[in-house]
Amino acid sequence: MRWLRAIFRQPDRSAKADRSAVAAETSVLESAPWHPQYAGEETGAAWPLPEGAATSAAAPQTGRFWHGRPLRWWIVRGVAGVLFAFILLVGYLAITAPLSKSLQPIAPPQITLLASDGTPIARSGAIVDEPVEVAKLPPHVIQPFLAIEDRRFYSHWGVDPRGIARAALTGVGGGSTITQQLAKFTFLTPEQTLTRKAREMLIAFWLEAWLTKDEILERYLSNAYFGDNTYGLRAASLHYFYRQPENLRPEQAAMLAGLLQAPSRLAPTRNPDAAARRMALVRGAMVAAGYLTQEQADAMPVPRLDVRRSRDNLPTGTYFADWALPEARARSEVGYISQTLTTTLDSRLQNIARQAVQRAPLRGAQVALVAMRPNGEVVAMIGGTDYAKSPFNRATQARRQVGSTFKLFVYLAALEAGWRPDDVISNAEIVEGSYRPRNANGRYSEQITLADAFAQSSNVAAVRLQAQVGDDAVIDMARALGVTSPLDRGDPSLALGTSTMTLMELVAAYAGIAGNAYPVEPHALARPEQSWWDWLFDGPDSFSTRVHGDIEAMLRQAINRGTGRAAMLRSANFGKTGTTQDSRDALFVGYAGEGADRLVVGVWIGNDDNSPIRGLTGGGLPARIWRDFMASALGERTRPAPRPTASEDPGGPVQPLDVQGLEDIPLTGDGQTRLSVDGQGATVSTSVEGVGLDIRVDGNGVTVTPSGQPPPASPPPPP
Repeated sequence: MRWLRAIFRQPDRSAKADRSAVAAETSVLESAPWHPQYAGEETGAAWPLPEGAATSAAAPQTGRFWHGRPLRWWIVRGVAGVLFAFILLVGYLAITAPLSKSLQPIAPPQITLLASDGTPIARSGAIVDEPVEVAKLPPHVIQPFLAIEDRRFYSHWGVDPRGIARAALTGVGGGSTITQQLAKFTFLTPEQTLTRKAREMLIAFWLEAWLTKDEILERYLSNAYFGDNTYGLRAASLHYFYRQPENLRPEQAAMLAGLLQAPSRLAPTRNPDAAARRMALVRGAMVAAGYLTQEQADAMPVPRLDVRRSRDNLPTGTYFADWALPEARARSEVGYISQTLTTTLDSRLQNIARQAVQRAPLRGAQVALVAMRPNGEVVAMIGGTDYAKSPFNRATQARRQVGSTFKLFVYLAALEAGWRPDDVISNAEIVEGSYRPRNANGRYSEQITLADAFAQSSNVAAVRLQAQVGDDAVIDMARALGVTSPLDRGDPSLALGTSTMTLMELVAAYAGIAGNAYPVEPHALARPEQSWWDWLFDGPDSFSTRVHGDIEAMLRQAINRGTGRAAMLRSANFGKTGTTQDSRDALFVGYAGEGADRLVVGVWIGNDDNSPIRGLTGGGLPARIWRDFMASALGERTRPAPRPTASEDPGGPVQPLDVQGLEDIPLTGDGQTRLSVDGQGATVSTSVEGVGLDIRVDGNGVTVTPSGQPPPASPPPPP
C-alpha cells in the first residue's frame, strides 16, 4: 500500500519540496491502484487493465498548475463565480430598479379634495399628464433635448465616457446621460455620493439592456421636472404654452429643453430673462450638434407664454386634508391623471367648529376638535389655532394624557362584569400604599354609587373599581373599542387616564358607544355599506341592551348633574370630562343628536410644551366649546323666535314649568354666560379672564365653584 502511505504522508514544507510538488504528486498518483501505470506491489498482484491498454511505462503527464491545482480547475470555478455574481446582480436590480417603476410618475399626481357638498377644500400633488410617444413627436421637439442634455444618446450604451471626461476637465455639466438621469430621478435619492453615482451607472446599464432607446427617451421626457410643480413634457407644454407637445413650435421646444437644468430657477413664469438666456444656450447646442444652422438659430424668437391654468388659491393643505390625503392616495388609481375625490367633511359643520374655537378665550393655549358620525365618518376637524403657523395636527398626531375620559373603559368593564349603576363602592380617601390619588374636589364619603362616582368623576372610586375588575379587563375593553396606543398593565393610575393617545382615537372609542357598534375606524372618504354576508361573519360587536343602557344613563348623568354641566343641551346629550394633573390637558368628549344627525365630538385644550394652565378643567372651557359647537350643529340656536301674541296676565309668579328650556338659557350673545334651572336651584355658568365659574343659588345659599366641579352636596333634611 505504498500509494496510500504516500497520500497521507505529511508534506515537506521546505523549498525543495515546493519545487518538486508536481513530480511528487505524479509519483503518488502512479503508485495508486487506479493509475494506468500501476503494476502491483512487490507481491506482483497487478491492477486489471482494459483490454488493449498499454502495459509499458509511459512518460508522466504535464500541464499548467497554480497553487497546487490545475489551471482548468481555477478557470471553471472563476466562471461559475462570475455567473453567480451576475445572477445576484440581476436579482438585486429586478428588486430595487423594476422597469415598471419607470412607467409611473415620479411625483404623486394632483388630487383635489372636496367636502361632502362638493366644495373644494384642498389640492395637493404635482401637475402631470399622459406620457409622450417619441414616434409621434416631430424632430424639432426631440432635437433640443438631445442637443443640450445628451447629443450622443443614440450611440452610447448608457454611460458616456466622453461626457464624464469633459465634465471632469472643464467642470461644466455633470456628465450624466439621459439614461443616467432617468435612473437618478426614478430609482435613486438626490444625494451626491460616489456610491449613488456607481448605482446610477449600474442601473443605466440595466435600462439600456432591457429597453430600447426610444423607450428610455419616452420615459425620461414623461417624468422630467419642468418647474411650477409640473412634471412631464405633456404637462409642461400645456402649462406654459397651452398646446400638446406634438404641436409645439421649435422655439417653444427649445425653451422647455432649457428648463431641465434648474427648473425652479429657470421657470419662465417666475424668471423669464433667465429662461431666455438658457434658451440661447440650447440654440447654440443645436447648431453644434448640426440640428440648426447659425442663421436658423439666430432667427428663432423667444416664445410667448400662454398660461391658462386657473389659480383659485385653493390651499395645498389643511388639518383635515393632511390627514385625509394618505387615504385618498391609497384609494386613487396609479397613473398620470389628476383626480378629484369627495370626502366626508361637512363644510357647514367645519365652519361651525372654526367659529366655536375662535370665540373661545384660549389665552394662547392650543385647541383640537374632532367631530364624527357613529360610523366613523369625520365631518369636522380642528388641529390647532393656526395651520399656517403650525401644521402639526393635535387631533390626530399629538398623544396626550386623556384624564378622566378614560374612566369610560373602567366603568364599561365593570358593567360587563355584572356591576350596575346603583351598586356602591368606597369613596373614602386612600391613605395607604405607594399610590394615593385624591379627588379633585377634595370631597370623600364612606360609599358612593357607580353612577354618582362617574358623574362626579371620583378618582378614588375609579382606582378601586379598576382594582376589583382587574386592569386586564379594562385594557381589553379599551382595545375592543379601538384604542391601539400602549396601555400599562399593573399601573393603578391607568384608571385616571395617565396613558397617552390621540384625540381621534378617543373620540372613535366614544363613537362605538354612540352607535353601539364597535370598533369604529375613523375615515375621510365614504365607504360602501357592509353587505349582509360580510356583516354576518365580520360585522362589528355590540353591547347588550343592559350594558349599553346603563353606560348611556351614566354618561347623561355626568352632564346633567355632574362635572359636565357646562355642556348641557336642550336635547339629550351624553359625555365625560377629563383633566390631567396640574391642568396640563383638559378634554370633553360626548355625543348628541338622533339618527343620521347624531354627532360624536371631542375637544382638547392644552399647551404644546405640556405646561400647566391655571384653572383649566375639562368641565370648563372644553365643555363650553363642545356645547357651542353641538348646539349650532343640531340647530338649537337657529330656531325662529315665535311671534309675540297677546295673553292674559297669569296673575301670579311664573313657575318653572311655564317656561320652556330652563335647563340652558343663554344670557349673552356669544353664549359664554348661561343660566340653567333645576328643581333645587339655579346655576349661572360664565368665565372671568378665561377661568370658568359656576355660581349656584339654592337652599344652601350662594356658592361659587370652578366650572365642571359638582356643587357641594345638600345637607339631609331635618328630621
